[in-house]
Amino acid sequence: MAKTKLLEDIKADPSRFYPSPTDVVRDRRFSDAERLEILEAWERDARALSVADDEGMSGGEPSRLKTVVKARMEIQERMAAEPKYSEASKFGGGKVQ
Repeated sequence: MAKTKLLEDIKADPSRFYPSPTDVVRDRRFSDAERLEILEAWERDARALSVADDEGMSGGEPSRLKTVVKARMEIQERMAAEPKYSEASKFGGGKVQ
C-alpha cells in the first residue's frame, strides 16, 4: 500500500489503525506534519462523537477527545521546538533559526 493511500485510509478512520491516539505520536512511518493530520482527523471524529453523546445519540463508544487533544498538542510542541533551517544563498551558508 502506497504511503499516501495509507495516510488517507488512516485519516478516514484512525481508530481502525491505532488502539490509542498516543500510538500515532510514536508511529515513525509518518512525519510530524502527517501525524498531526491524522490526529486532527481523529479529533474531528471525537468532537462529533462528543456532540452526539451530549444529544443522547451516541452508540455507546467512549470519546477519546482528551487523549487526542493531548497527543495533538505533543506533536505541535515538538514541531515548534524543532530548529528551522534557512539557506542564505544557493552556495550554502545556511543557518539554523
